[in-house]
Amino acid sequence: MTRYNSNPVGNNFVSQVHNSVDALHGAVSQALSHPTEQTIEQAENSMETAENALNETDPTLGNQGVDLAEQMLAEEKSRLGKLEKQ
Repeated sequence: MTRYNSNPVGNNFVSQVHNSVDALHGAVSQALSHPTEQTIEQAENSMETAENALNETDPTLGNQGVDLAEQMLAEEKSRLGKLEKQ
């Protein structure tokens, strides 16, 4: 049975978070494969954008998508941290 979330605003925020984290993943991957000042800065900016998007979500929605995005964001922070230690 298909279940639909009746809160389109909540879905929109979660979609924005996931899009931001996806963009972050690409930026971190680019910085890891081509570590220049510019790619690292782009990854850091993308991290900030993803964190801001996550902070805009409403924690009372109890959406599992937010939890997944938080986990993905933490993973990307770890990946970016490895680059900064080089």
